[in-house]
Amino acid sequence: MSDLEHLDVLVVGAGLSGIGAGYRLRTMSPTRTWAILEARDSLGGTWDLFRYPGVRSDSDMMTLGFPFEPWTDPDAIADGPKILDYLRRTADKHGITERIRLGHKVVAADWSSDEALWTVTVEHAGTRRQLTCSFLYLCSGYYDYERPHDPQLPGLETFEGQVVHPQFWPDDLDVSGRKVVVIGSGATAVTLVPSLADAGADVTMLQRTPTWIASLPRQDRVRDVLQKVLPGRAAGTAARYKNVLGTMGVYELSRRRPAVMRSMLSKGAAKSLGSTDLVADHFTPTYDPWDQRLCVVPDGDLFEAVRSGRAHVVTDTIETFVPHGIRLHSGRELDADVVVTATGLRIKLAGGIAMTVDGQARPTGDLTVYRGVMFAGVPNLAVCVGYVNASWTLRADLANRYVCRLLGHMEQNAWRVATPHAPEGMEGRPLLPLASGYVQRAAADLPQQGDGAPWLMRQNYLLDRRDMLRSDVTEAMSFGR
Repeated sequence: MSDLEHLDVLVVGAGLSGIGAGYRLRTMSPTRTWAILEARDSLGGTWDLFRYPGVRSDSDMMTLGFPFEPWTDPDAIADGPKILDYLRRTADKHGITERIRLGHKVVAADWSSDEALWTVTVEHAGTRRQLTCSFLYLCSGYYDYERPHDPQLPGLETFEGQVVHPQFWPDDLDVSGRKVVVIGSGATAVTLVPSLADAGADVTMLQRTPTWIASLPRQDRVRDVLQKVLPGRAAGTAARYKNVLGTMGVYELSRRRPAVMRSMLSKGAAKSLGSTDLVADHFTPTYDPWDQRLCVVPDGDLFEAVRSGRAHVVTDTIETFVPHGIRLHSGRELDADVVVTATGLRIKLAGGIAMTVDGQARPTGDLTVYRGVMFAGVPNLAVCVGYVNASWTLRADLANRYVCRLLGHMEQNAWRVATPHAPEGMEGRPLLPLASGYVQRAAADLPQQGDGAPWLMRQNYLLDRRDMLRSDVTEAMSFGR
């Protein structure tokens, strides 16, 4: 018998997904032993990592928050520190903090069919140790915390100013009175630009191509009314479903009537900017809404900063950096004291953990997802992946509850092993339905989905809720003792 520490369930990652998984394990699988391993020195995941000015949610907090711990702060679109405080309070309140082991980075996981166990290799305090678990649940998100995307900007080494990446924002950076160029047009860039302008910078957003941007109220007045007339949990649930339906409606309209959504977004931007020319030049992408992720700006703060002249937008491509800034292919030069490279993330599904099954390597790019949670041919392993067209937590919580349902079925029937098996000849499809650069760059490393249930990962909360909470957990699954 091995003398390694053994746990029934090992969760990797203590962000939104991992904390939610801890709650569901505690309430739905109370007899099982479990722990959460977190590579960083603090819980919170994304919300502990990102410290750049203005960092905030790009989804409403009624759906990004946990259904078992409704969000009650007045801000429906909240900043990073508020979200991190919410996560810490939730973990403390529900007895999850004491199960989290900080500074524990999982580097490898090896499944043995003979023992029906995962042997997990962990780095902690400069040393490596191993432990075993019966079920491994990866809640580490889908991007690389250690290395962002590097687009190899030409001539960057000649620039004499300061270069900063949002993922590693320095605490002591003062931008007041300085010229700042933010390279990028995604969620991070549209958050940074108005925040840097508020901090006194002369800020320019340099984008290669525009992004579709929608303005939403920072506070949800309907939610505020519901909180006054309904009990706390009921008000949270009602607000949650109101926003779920609203988000789904926007996505479906974008897919079915893209011209209508293009017109709505363009008119909204023009109203906020006070200029149709600015919209035509800098806020009208060539692609349809939700071909790439739709960006949200609370109370139109980006548009207000541009309209007031506190921020500027330039749509062009970089020829080269020069000592004092950036030369563009149009011949224009942008002076800069600070350049912020908001150029995107690198996807790293399953935390980059090296996985083997009976000694055979199983890279994620060779796998097929089952219900968007497990992998065909990989026993007793689940991975938590949220939505790309709605709040991450909506799907993460369904995944957490599905895993606990599966564990409950295995316990009731004395099964030790559960393995999904894909049918022969099933057509594979890309996992994430976006044309965004970070998705396309990672195409070779992402698993596939299938062409029908239970292998199709739908971006639809209501359909997923029915399937994940009520479906037959034995479908396309083999069990063993």
